Amino acid sequence: MDGDTLLGGEPFQLVRLRPESRARIRAWEAGEPVGDGGALARDLVMANLAQPLPPPLQAKVSVVIPTRDRTPLAVPDADEVIVVDDGSDVPGATIRRATRGGAAAARNHGLRAARNELVALLDSDTVPQPGWLEPLLAHFNDPLVDIVAPRIVPLKPGGYEARRSPLDRGPDAARVVPYGRVPFVPGAALLVRHHVRFDETLTSGGEDVELVWRTPYVRYEPAAHVAHAHRTEPRAWFARRVYYGRTAARVAQRHPGEARPLHVSPWTTAAWAAALLGRPYTAAAITATATALLARDTGPQTAAQLAALGTLRSGRVVADALTRHWWPLAALHPRTRLAFLTKPPLAIVDDLAYGTGVWLGCVERRTIDPLLPARPWKLARRTL
Repeated sequence: MDGDTLLGGEPFQLVRLRPESRARIRAWEAGEPVGDGGALARDLVMANLAQPLPPPLQAKVSVVIPTRDRTPLAVPDADEVIVVDDGSDVPGATIRRATRGGAAAARNHGLRAARNELVALLDSDTVPQPGWLEPLLAHFNDPLVDIVAPRIVPLKPGGYEARRSPLDRGPDAARVVPYGRVPFVPGAALLVRHHVRFDETLTSGGEDVELVWRTPYVRYEPAAHVAHAHRTEPRAWFARRVYYGRTAARVAQRHPGEARPLHVSPWTTAAWAAALLGRPYTAAAITATATALLARDTGPQTAAQLAALGTLRSGRVVADALTRHWWPLAALHPRTRLAFLTKPPLAIVDDLAYGTGVWLGCVERRTIDPLLPARPWKLARRTL
């Protein structure tokens, strides 16, 4: 917060604070409870301009573990544990499905059988860490919250997956929204309300992302840790990355425009396009113009940080789009091939595997939606 202005959130916005709102936020920063400022707090939290610190919640929890051909690595202590065997012969299963329906169907079967309002969904290759449940439970003090996800950490520390696993959504709490700081959470571990249901027609992956994009209010809580047995054998690891990429087309057909790369401002798009076309002075002029226009609202220092430094930092987003979704095209031109030099070799293999999966999924589903650039964002302005 800079004086009477907030800048950030998702979608990116500039918020002018009324005096009473500014005073209320200062009081919260000093440790006072929300009190009668609930409407303001709700606005800030839903915009990802603030993160809630809910009080503890005591509640009984059912645990549902879907599995197939694998005994769960861990069965946590809970009021109720339901192991759903999806068409195989796992010893000790609570529910045995006669035919395989996929992860979505197995989870839904367990959800229907659960007797508690809150249900923890844990994949069979996960191990909840001590104290994992309490930070998740606290968020259900808010009646609007339907899903909370923990941070997924590696079961075995070290190695590439510990640094770059797509299941790990990072150290910062957030509301989960497409193109946000946390754009999705994996279905490996979720705490949900009993009424939540997955789309059972998505039998080959993507059902977790589809669910969280369909659900109005999903939170990510990194204070809770659940360990995951990552695939590290090279062939299995590569195949899994391709699999993740193939799910993009399936999800995009239900959420058009939400699975695309390169979510940046129009000014950033224009500047990087000019740079890639070999026109650095044009790129600099575009960025300078954007800085000057933004300075009218935010002041020159903030404008320089957002427009000038923001454009430079967005180079990572541009490089990701070139080495992942658009790698077959990027490899054709010397300038765009430079994007492959910005990353270590294993990260490039990772991107190529995922990008290959995206293209395969688009061919299978006869769609190009995940290959199109995302709609550029524009700075929103409002007063609270």
